[in-house]
Amino acid sequence: MRNFAEKHEFILSQITDQCFQQRDLSGCDLSGIDLRAVDLSGINLIGADLRYANLSCAILTGANLSGANLMQANLREAYLYEVSLCEANLSHADLTNANLCGAFLWRVKLCKSKLWAASLCDADLSEADLTEANLVEASLIKANLVRANLAGAKLCGARLPEANLNQANLSAADLTWANLMEANLNEANLWEANLSHAKLEGAIMPDGTIHQPQIFFFNE
Repeated sequence: MRNFAEKHEFILSQITDQCFQQRDLSGCDLSGIDLRAVDLSGINLIGADLRYANLSCAILTGANLSGANLMQANLREAYLYEVSLCEANLSHADLTNANLCGAFLWRVKLCKSKLWAASLCDADLSEADLTEANLVEASLIKANLVRANLAGAKLCGARLPEANLNQANLSAADLTWANLMEANLNEANLWEANLSHAKLEGAIMPDGTIHQPQIFFFNE
């Protein structure tokens, strides 16, 4: 195609074509494309180039973006329920307020990404790279973060009850006011992590012990 406008028009025509049932765009160059609020449910984007793409408010329920390149893509408020992003690259991507509940994010790269107030409940983030990611007030209830790298991540006020952080790297992470009740932190690296005001009741600590709340007795 001769220019970006033609590429954009062609891709949109394929997506909206009722006869194009498979919607297979695996490996396609979609860098910089504007797909704001477009329904991309179930689409195949395996290995696609989506760098700098605008997918804000897009619907990607059940879509497959495994191995896709989404560096610096805009996914603000995107609906990514049960999407597959295994081994995808979302470094520096904006996922503010995105819904990633039940998403498959094994070994995904989310270095320095913006996940402020994002929903990641029941998501599989095992071995994910979340180095210096912004997860302030994100919801990670029952998320699988086994061996995930969260070094330097911002998790202020994040909700992580019953999350599995076994062997996760949380060195220098900011966990102030985070909810880690009944989370599994067994063998996790908490070196220089800030746990001020964090809720740890019932959490399995790095040494395998169960954290118990402190009880104070006052003499009358």
